[in-house]
Amino acid sequence: MSELLSPLGAVNPGREVSSEVRQIDVYFTPKAATTDYREKLGLLGNMATTIALFEPFRNPVTVSEVRSCLSKLLDVQAECDRLSRKGSTRYNEAELPKLWILTPTASLDVLQGFHAFPDEEKWPTGIYSLGEYLRTAVVVIHKLPKTAETLWLRILGRKGVQQEAIAQLSALPVDEPLRINTLELVYQLQSNLAANREQQELEAEDQELIMAIRPLFQEQLAAAKQEGIQEGIAQGVQQGVQQGQRLIVGNFLQGRWGELSQSVAVMVDPLSALPSTELTRLLLELSQLGSDALAIQQGQRLAVETLLKFYLGELDEQMMPLVDSLLLLSPQQLREVLLKLPSLSRNELLGLLAELLGD
Repeated sequence: MSELLSPLGAVNPGREVSSEVRQIDVYFTPKAATTDYREKLGLLGNMATTIALFEPFRNPVTVSEVRSCLSKLLDVQAECDRLSRKGSTRYNEAELPKLWILTPTASLDVLQGFHAFPDEEKWPTGIYSLGEYLRTAVVVIHKLPKTAETLWLRILGRKGVQQEAIAQLSALPVDEPLRINTLELVYQLQSNLAANREQQELEAEDQELIMAIRPLFQEQLAAAKQEGIQEGIAQGVQQGVQQGQRLIVGNFLQGRWGELSQSVAVMVDPLSALPSTELTRLLLELSQLGSDALAIQQGQRLAVETLLKFYLGELDEQMMPLVDSLLLLSPQQLREVLLKLPSLSRNELLGLLAELLGD
């Protein structure tokens, strides 16, 4: 080949191909699960019967993005080949990972360019399969049937499709775990969008989405309160209310920022004592932050400011330095001070801080 091609151009035998380190959005390995739960997930549950790569896109997928997804899949499949040869074992093609590209819409050019075709014998409208051995399908969310089976995929759509899915989500029982978790995750989606735009103003459709899920989240808070009351917590109704809100706050913060650091965890109890309206407003503001270390610091500061404003009124120039002082305390000291806030006056708080900080 080198000899034949050299008169036509440059020939480089044995050229190495270096691949950049890339991440798969979601790499899924199935395990034993109850049939009831799989059925509850509908179409998504059917997709999760084999090892799979899920690559969701907020905007319509492009040709280069499809290629990138395919490249990840082929790398994973090549790894499976190497492991198989190393272990002298064989596998069936059906055991290889499958790629699911989730996109709100997809142009006809993109679908035809990759020979993606509907396979309505196996899958509903909106799912386009590539060649059998590629083990890839493009899920065009806005073409999926508007049924309960597709709800957990349509929630990833945009505009009217996502709004309609949220309306369908609101019809689920308030104590449905998937409803609770999805509400928290939709908040996280919006906060990630805001963070990616580097605090720029949210698009109109994102603002509308936040407004759509706000009453659902408030309803969830109310349900958590009622659950706490009905459990007959010995210390009375108010503690039952706080227990319900504590579950919401803890789950929200952990879902937002992962495993909670001690300095964040100590704020769960003080925040749980806030009225639901104040708490909902704070959680909405926290959902606009990112998930990095700086965002966590901003979230801590926002939480402390909210508690001070609620118990001591608007923060004037004299009170603003209190926020910095509180954040200098150890996690345990901070928790103790925040729990005492309802019974402290401004002067008492200043005196307590001076004592703790040694001023």
